[in-house]
Amino acid sequence: MRFRARITSKRFLELFIQVTATVARLTKVCVLRVSPDRLCFCPTGLLGEAQLWGEVRRRVFHHFCMEGVSEKFNEIYLELVSEHLARAVKNAGSASSLKLQLTNKLRPCLTVVVELASCPGHTRAMVHDLPVRVLPRRWWKECTEPPVWASDVSVYLPALKTLKNMVERMANVGSRVLVEANLNGKLNLSVETDVVTIKSHFKNLGNPPKAVLSMSQGKNPENMVQVQVANRKLLQFFDGQLINPTMALCNILSNTLLHLVLVHDDISLQYFIPAS
Repeated sequence: MRFRARITSKRFLELFIQVTATVARLTKVCVLRVSPDRLCFCPTGLLGEAQLWGEVRRRVFHHFCMEGVSEKFNEIYLELVSEHLARAVKNAGSASSLKLQLTNKLRPCLTVVVELASCPGHTRAMVHDLPVRVLPRRWWKECTEPPVWASDVSVYLPALKTLKNMVERMANVGSRVLVEANLNGKLNLSVETDVVTIKSHFKNLGNPPKAVLSMSQGKNPENMVQVQVANRKLLQFFDGQLINPTMALCNILSNTLLHLVLVHDDISLQYFIPAS
């Protein structure tokens, strides 16, 4: 098995820092899945818990070389502490490059090298050897992407900062928040107790073209689809995410799942929150 990758673009360096910091905030331990065309941050949580799935596509890297377990199973699965990786790449924003390499230094490590320009023609490097556990192939099925069923509705999200402020207020009132959306670009968030009800309305958000096209004939686009989720899990998502997405999407599977998707260039984050 071999893996070596390098990022030289300042824009992609900053994005990679944001992604690793987001992963560290949302999950303590993750599996870094190395494939020929991308890196994936895979969930390790228990069934029924909120789960994160992140992808960094190969185009982000100036150099990307890997050889998996075998020609047939051309992947590598590395379990690591998310915060260790986030700390190692934290200072790469002003670096000339960031290198990732699978090494063996008494034990398997993900070696992170941050190259900084010290003076013209010279560089200095900060090297971090992060202990990892190379997962055997029999465990790979435990680290697959959470299933995405056909959602009942998809709607673009409003400004994430606005949503975060709303969810924070609702967290002070109740433990669960009701999320509703329809195919006319409407989104509602509400929390209700015996004493008070708080409800926020957003409209004209728009729906992805595929969602509108897949709408069954005769279905009223004004019909709201809903799911109720734990407020702390939704707030954890808004507190944790650091990227500034070019697209933010909310998918709802009625009374079953809230699926949030953030995309920025060749980087994407998905967060799956089961109904509570």
